[in-house]
Amino acid sequence: MSSETTLVTTQCRLQEWASQIRECQSRPAGMSVTDWCASHGITKANYYYRLRRVREACLESLPEEIRSRYIVPVGSELLQQEETVHGTIVSGLDIFLKEYSIHVTESTPMPLLAAVLEVIKHAE
Repeated sequence: MSSETTLVTTQCRLQEWASQIRECQSRPAGMSVTDWCASHGITKANYYYRLRRVREACLESLPEEIRSRYIVPVGSELLQQEETVHGTIVSGLDIFLKEYSIHVTESTPMPLLAAVLEVIKHAE
């Protein structure tokens, strides 16, 4: 298989995964990621693998000057361990800005976080 064919295959797969991720993130209120994954025939681990790969691909597509301006590495010592309703341990980051507090996890949609930060930036 040529490298061009491999690239096209990878791009198609990433587009399919991105569609699944958008669908999962707009799942009905009260439905967990685990339940959504089970109803779509994928494991929770596979969902998060796909989410990570799609995010990496999105970041790679950004010009370097934008990536260096907006991406801040976070050390593991800053991550909080939080227990979810289902007893699963999930890492997250608490951001305190002005009088607001935002808890961000791996599954937080980046457009949502960007929108919230934009609103906070302009809040009085």
